[in-house]
Amino acid sequence: MSQIPSIIVTQFTFSVNTSNFSLKCVRDTSVTSVVFPGLYSTLFLFALVLNCLAAWIFFNIRSTSTFVVYLKNIVVADLLMTLTIPLKVLADSDVGSWRLRAFYCRYSAVLFYTTMYISILLLGLISLDRYMKIVRPFWKCPLQRVGVGQALSAGVWAVMVSLALPNTILSDRTPSLSSGRLKCTSMKNQAGILWHEVLNSLLQVVFWGTLVLMVVCYTFISRKVYESYRASRSGSITASRKTTAKVFVVVGVFFVCFAPFHFARVPYTLTQTRSVANQCRASNALYVAKETTLWLSATNVCLDPLIYVFLCKVFRKRLTAALKRKPLPQGALDICANGSVLLLSTLSVVH
Repeated sequence: MSQIPSIIVTQFTFSVNTSNFSLKCVRDTSVTSVVFPGLYSTLFLFALVLNCLAAWIFFNIRSTSTFVVYLKNIVVADLLMTLTIPLKVLADSDVGSWRLRAFYCRYSAVLFYTTMYISILLLGLISLDRYMKIVRPFWKCPLQRVGVGQALSAGVWAVMVSLALPNTILSDRTPSLSSGRLKCTSMKNQAGILWHEVLNSLLQVVFWGTLVLMVVCYTFISRKVYESYRASRSGSITASRKTTAKVFVVVGVFFVCFAPFHFARVPYTLTQTRSVANQCRASNALYVAKETTLWLSATNVCLDPLIYVFLCKVFRKRLTAALKRKPLPQGALDICANGSVLLLSTLSVVH
């Protein structure tokens, strides 16, 4: 039978024949292909400089505590995430062939998300470590051993990489190029689509669970700080309030960076994995919301090293000494390692 030609109206492509009626939504990238490449390019330049600087300093500090172990792993995760940004810029701005975007979808985007959630989990481990060091300093727990911290860090990497691998392996379909820009989900087979939805549900649990852990730990930490000030009768209520504020700034920054993305991610994922007939406008709006909140999450790679520089006294001293080419005293680097020595410093250093 003869087939009526396709009719394109704004965001919709209608294909009609005698036996079937289908509605296909074409993604509107007019905003995301112009605005976000510029934002990510700026982010990349700052993140690369700051994270290289952070890595240079932290890897000159001995791993004598779980705290330092977790911080070093965050620096590595942030660096890897930073290195995926240029490919995202090229893919989003439609520079290069479809093979470039296919490579981004199958490998680079997977690494981007994997390292982001590794950082989230490590921040959760840091909050638990600070709780044990500050609230229960005399509680001998295996989690405070350096070897255990290294094993936990390795476990976080192993678990997240294992969860991410199916996204690469199951993206084995020949890309469809008939409707403009290549969509990453068009490369996934049926099992890949299902795993994509399951994994995003698991990552929601990871994020919200980590956020709850941080709120609980830092609430106890702030109460301990307040009680310490009262017990010492220092009368420095202002100092107590500043320390408490810093504690909740940690949670606040974490929430502002990552929560919006996780609010937008659920409905957006459903538009990727399920039918969106008669919902094309909503699908495009959710895509823009997802990209906007994803960029906000990515800014965390700049916030981490900035907080190291401006809030960590030991880190700042190490940076100053390195720039002036003056060696620090031997004991100076041990303060960062032994978090219970200086309560205020340990609270301030945590992202």
